[in-house]
Formats: sequence, C-alpha cells, structure tokens
Amino acid sequence: MSEIGLRERKRQRMFQRLSDIAVGLFLEKGFDAVSVAEVAAAAEISKPTLFRYFPAKEDLVLHRIADHEGEAARVAGEGPAPLTALRRHFLAGLERSDPVTGLDDRPEVLAFHRLLYGTPALVARLHGHLERSEAALAVALGGDLDARLAAGQIIAVQRVLAQENWRRIEAGERVADVRADAVAAAERAFGRLAAGLPHLA
Repeated sequence: MSEIGLRERKRQRMFQRLSDIAVGLFLEKGFDAVSVAEVAAAAEISKPTLFRYFPAKEDLVLHRIADHEGEAARVAGEGPAPLTALRRHFLAGLERSDPVTGLDDRPEVLAFHRLLYGTPALVARLHGHLERSEAALAVALGGDLDARLAAGQIIAVQRVLAQENWRRIEAGERVADVRADAVAAAERAFGRLAAGLPHLA
C-alpha cells in the first residue's frame, strides 16, 4: 500500500477513535456537560490537535453519519431511475435494520439517537447535514429548480420515515413488530413521490 494510503487510513482511524471517545463521554455525562478539553484529555491529545480533526464539538457526534451525506445523490445515479433506486435502497436499509432508517433497537443505537435528537446544538448541526444531502441530490437530479424541489421532497420523506420508525422503537416496540408497517409506509411514501415526480420514476 502507498504511503498516502497508509497515512489516510491512520487519519481515518484517528477520526473514529476521537468520535468514539467523545460520544462515550457525551452519553455518560450529557453533551453540554463535557468540554472539548475533556475529550482531548481523554484521547491524550491537545485541544488544537483535536480541532484539526473536528472544527466543532458537534462534529464529534455527527461524524457517525457524515458518510451518509452524499448517499442519496450516489444512489439516485445508480439507476434504472432515481426514485426507483432510492426506494430500493431505503427498503434494503429497512431489511437490514440500518440505523439510518430508524429501524434499529440495539441499545447503543437508541442511546446515540437520544443524544442526537435530544441535544439542540446537535439537531441544529443535523439540519446542516440534511441541507447538504439535499443539495448534493439536487445536483445529481440536474441542478435546476425542479431538481431542487424534488430533492427537498425526497430528503424530507426519508427523514420523516426514519423518525417515525425511531419514535416507535424508542416508545418500546420491537423491530420485528414495526418492520411490516415501516415497509408499507415507505412503499406508500415513495409511491406518492413517484406520482408527483413521474420524470424521476
């Protein structure tokens, strides 16, 4: 493997290590109760070094979903048609209980979602993540106003479906009991998107 490849792998491991340490502290004490200095001390690095990896405290948490930011745009380009590909991808996520679909009842995933949705600063940062996902999807769909309108609808549908699944799991329902409703809701939602956006279906 090349020197650059090794260096990048080492860098990615450090991103993951710092995020894991920070999320562990946030889950234990609360996001607002933990300072960046505490995270740096726990990781045995300096604050300036930590900020080289994560410019903002919120990024330590959002790192776990950052790789999903361009996912909708990538999937939409896989064909045979953008909505067909996105629907298939979301249903596959439900099948494997991907945390992004909200259909995951593992304790560590529920704890992470409580941290994410229960912290105003993280919710605000999450909104930026969704906006970037929407913008990337709009570019993949053509970049004009119609593409931006379609991307907004698609990202909103995926978000609402995932949040509904998470709400039910958080309320104590089991994945096995929610899955059929989650699949039916996704089919219904993507069907409505297809009816309203036939050129993408």
